[in-house]
Amino acid sequence: MTVTPIHLLSGFLGSGKTTLLNHVVDYYKAQDIKAAIIMNELGDVNLDGQFVDQAVPMAEMLSGCICCTIRGDLSIELKELIEEHRPDVVIIESTGAANPMEIIDAITEATLFMRIDLRTIATVVDGPELLARSKRGGRTFKLMQDQIRCATDLIVNKADKLAPEELVEVQQLVRELNAYAPLTVTVRCMTQLDMFDLKAAPKTKPDANEKRQHDSVSEHVCGANCNHDHGHGHDHDHDQADGYVSHAHVMTLTHYIAGPVNSHAFEALIKNLPQEVYRAKGIVTFTDTNSRFLFQYAYREVEFIRITPQGNVSDVAVFIGEHFAKDVLEKELAKIEDPYWE
Repeated sequence: MTVTPIHLLSGFLGSGKTTLLNHVVDYYKAQDIKAAIIMNELGDVNLDGQFVDQAVPMAEMLSGCICCTIRGDLSIELKELIEEHRPDVVIIESTGAANPMEIIDAITEATLFMRIDLRTIATVVDGPELLARSKRGGRTFKLMQDQIRCATDLIVNKADKLAPEELVEVQQLVRELNAYAPLTVTVRCMTQLDMFDLKAAPKTKPDANEKRQHDSVSEHVCGANCNHDHGHGHDHDHDQADGYVSHAHVMTLTHYIAGPVNSHAFEALIKNLPQEVYRAKGIVTFTDTNSRFLFQYAYREVEFIRITPQGNVSDVAVFIGEHFAKDVLEKELAKIEDPYWE
């Protein structure tokens, strides 16, 4: 069964997310890739949606935020969008007031009901706004910090509105919060869109020289008509066959379980998860109880709830964390899937 890639666009109000969204839609259209969109707005009207190609299938989530008040609707919207339009990829543009970790949590909840894979969390940073907010602090600045911390790809936008020394300061601020995600400096979000490439080959971690280059503050600013290949490195590891995506900073592993597993083995695996895994959830079938369970793991505690899913629901386990050894966890999962496990 096909796994649908999901890309999340994050960033504070007015940062340029819808502009980036239009670039991504055009990028896919040029490759004859069918994209679909979910747009989230706090208000009752989706004004930003008026600026997006109306031929692209779109679901609107209004009057609330998918990170809190309407997060339960996300699974429904995703399911209906995918079943009706069969897109090759779905792009979610969150409201600028959304907490990204809560959105990630909401998206991964949807993996319990459909085969989707969160590939990218692209945060658009409003350069002048971040600089101004950093000097006075407050809740908005904290939200902007959280959006930057959770990003797998960073776009510092509105570089044309910053003096050279201010641009350096903004990049330093961003790098202090997230030293791992590839960073691009743009005007009107004009940049290479490699992070959205559905056919990207798996990439290895950068060597020491690449890491030093990646961590340095970029001094190049892309103009609105930029055609340069900046060679922004991505230290992502993608393995579509195994159904997971990892990022050097935020890591999300989605593992579809091959069949029923031993309850004691599975519970032991969950209880022995590394400290770097701070959230896990999923649906699992146990061989020794002949039942299906929904499990939730947080704060080193795990809960199992017996369920009878309606329809065709896959067994799946989703893990969220930072810097955990995904290959080790995959091996542990494969071990308990072995029918000869004892």
